[in-house]
Amino acid sequence: MQLPIIECRDLTKCYTNGSPALNQLTISLPPGRIIGLLGPNGSGKTTLIKLINGLIQPTSGEILINGMKPGADSKAIVSYLPDATYLNSWMKVDDILHYFQDFYKDFDIHKAYDMLKSLGVPPTARLKHLSKGNKEKVQLILVMSRNAALYCLDEPIGGVDPAARDFILRTIISNYSENATILLSTHLIYDIEHVLDEVLFLQNGILRMYNSVDNIRQQSGKSVDQFFREVFRC
Repeated sequence: MQLPIIECRDLTKCYTNGSPALNQLTISLPPGRIIGLLGPNGSGKTTLIKLINGLIQPTSGEILINGMKPGADSKAIVSYLPDATYLNSWMKVDDILHYFQDFYKDFDIHKAYDMLKSLGVPPTARLKHLSKGNKEKVQLILVMSRNAALYCLDEPIGGVDPAARDFILRTIISNYSENATILLSTHLIYDIEHVLDEVLFLQNGILRMYNSVDNIRQQSGKSVDQFFREVFRC
């Protein structure tokens, strides 16, 4: 029997003011799915992704990644795209690719160069000379060039124009193993629902729904975006 790629048991995270950003989340996510992590701003999406990646620790409860507590072993199978730029602006794009190749055993530099070409990003350019959209494309390329078991993408299309969103989503779904899982956080439900298998909806740190996209459409007779707008008023 396959282990869940992510398992949360009464997972809670409170910050300094004491209010929970994530409140007793219990859920088991299977491998081999593209899962939308949905909800309005402040719903706990980024908190959950940071917990998965071991960047913060739970206040209570437990989270397991492929049966492991977040740490060095779990990080070796998780590829993480944060919601903010973290690369040094003076570096050239191809220097960053070689840095990742040295750092991650599962980094495929040939795939990275192919994606640079497809997305129209010059490898010899320094980051500081790229547009915001192209900087975000570089970060996406770095993440999707790893042969990981779990890809955590925090708002990968939030900072790009609508014309580029479909192109970026196609890049995501065509550059990961079918046995891997993508957890894609966004509040732009309409733009991504066509690539999703399942959705996990958080509101005020509480799990409101976990269901397949097909079930939601069949049961409600609406698109996922319409369903959430009507039911959750977001």
